[in-house]
Amino acid sequence: MAEEANLEIEDTGKGKKKLIIIIAAVVLIVGAAAGYFLFMGGDAPEESLADETTAAEVAAPSSSAQVGSALYVAMPRPFVFNVPGASRDRIVQIKVQLLVRGEVNEETAKKHIPLIESTLLSVLSTTTADELGTSEGKESVRVAALEKVQSALNDVEGSKVIERVLFTGFVMQ
Repeated sequence: MAEEANLEIEDTGKGKKKLIIIIAAVVLIVGAAAGYFLFMGGDAPEESLADETTAAEVAAPSSSAQVGSALYVAMPRPFVFNVPGASRDRIVQIKVQLLVRGEVNEETAKKHIPLIESTLLSVLSTTTADELGTSEGKESVRVAALEKVQSALNDVEGSKVIERVLFTGFVMQ
């Protein structure tokens, strides 16, 4: 009987160890599930917000250039041209990107890249080195380029596809 009592006590000790291990495993699993819910559960409201934004964009009139998200269309190559200066002629290299709104306008701008390049080159080549040497002069050239490109695309497409002309690289030697 004394041996049986010792066996029972040992079995109770092993049972407690197993019980502690099982409880620790359950707590770990519950913690992992709660962490997963907190991290992955936060994505659902953002998706519904994106769906509402898409629905609002679709409901808005599509004829305006302001509809849609901002997309940038890069000109395939930089513009390199000569400009006259007060003391000597200069060579200018300008990298240009176009800001458009919506994928429709992006595709339209990509379709008319030769027209846009021609228009930009005609505007850029009429400037002087003195004008391009100041930030006010660069801004006036950029605004003039925007107006001419919008006018050219309006003649062809019937809408102002381009919202802004951006000079992303500018070198004058």
